[in-house]
Amino acid sequence: MRPGGVRSFALELARDPGGAYRGGERLCGRVLLEAASPLRVTALEVAARGGAVTHWLEGRSVGVNAVSSDYAAAETYLRRRQLLLLDTGGITALPPGRHEFPFSFQLPPTLVTSFEGKHGSVRYCIKATLHRPWVPARRARKVFTVIEPVDINTPALLAPQAGAREKIARSWYSNRGLVSLSAKIDRKGYTPGEVIPVFAEIDNGSTRPVLPRAAVVQTQTFMARGARKQKRAVVASLSGEPVGPGRRALWQGRALRIPPVGPSILHCRVLHVDYTLKVCVDIPGSSKLLLELPLVIGTIPLHPFGSRSSSVGSHASFLLDWGLGVLPERPEAPPEYSDVVADEEVAAVEQSPSRLLQDPDMGAEGPFFAYIQEFRYRPPPLYSEEDPNPPSEAMRPRCMTC
Repeated sequence: MRPGGVRSFALELARDPGGAYRGGERLCGRVLLEAASPLRVTALEVAARGGAVTHWLEGRSVGVNAVSSDYAAAETYLRRRQLLLLDTGGITALPPGRHEFPFSFQLPPTLVTSFEGKHGSVRYCIKATLHRPWVPARRARKVFTVIEPVDINTPALLAPQAGAREKIARSWYSNRGLVSLSAKIDRKGYTPGEVIPVFAEIDNGSTRPVLPRAAVVQTQTFMARGARKQKRAVVASLSGEPVGPGRRALWQGRALRIPPVGPSILHCRVLHVDYTLKVCVDIPGSSKLLLELPLVIGTIPLHPFGSRSSSVGSHASFLLDWGLGVLPERPEAPPEYSDVVADEEVAAVEQSPSRLLQDPDMGAEGPFFAYIQEFRYRPPPLYSEEDPNPPSEAMRPRCMTC
């Protein structure tokens, strides 16, 4: 038995350890206290904290001395406190046994996704503290994860991304030819597990073979005191076949799958997490030709019916730009009136229209009402330069000079 009469002191959350929270939800749980003997308690409180922190050191030389600059910044997103046993100046006596103290917090509507980086982090935790007279305080701590939703079903994230670059291959101050690269993806927003179809055109006008490659790169940017520190990592990549001199290669939707990575963090003042699709061409004897397309990794996947008009229209124009789809030369002519409505049906309607309308078995979905809605008026006659019904001589207007 531990000294002080406390056998165990723990904190539990209502959700599973792997469960994540989002802004605006309630953080619920309980404090578990097991006393081996009667306890004298002055206060029991729980506090929820969350925020972003960045820190790094940069060294520089001043004469013969080395000087280090310390960069640090912090931003708070969550600060809540709740008293489970009020601290009124008196003492509360708890009998031996197991005691449970539930708690509940309302999270702020907007939070930043949890993150762990080399020079910074975004962390959330909840801590319970037991205060007793003449005894050190007892504490229990639990970390929880926050994932702020990033919906990719928006016009900005459904828009295609494209770019083009070219470079003159040089070797020993002599031109070896022009290498050009153009690439395009169907949208800007993706979620982990999705496949990015990469469309690219590589034109090698140099005298040496070149190698095209593509990669999804994560960039972590840490900010403090006006300075920035960046760390990049490749999360997914693919390589193409070499393109010979004077040849051209096409990527018609090369698949690049996004692994399980954290979402983009774009609304934090002290750190950012960005993603880009880098398409490059390795040129022997020269620096590589690089093209970057911005990406946003979200948490809400593409809805099959959300933003349908914008996504379908952009996808159609995307395919047409790359020659992967064609529009019909002329629209298909509508069917003839007689091909849709039989002569017998028209004759029956003209003979007894009131009887059909009063028939209880004829619903609004029947063929008669479809005929009425689709073909309410007969088609106009064909246009002709000559009037098929010319006016008579008596009605023909006469010239004023005649």
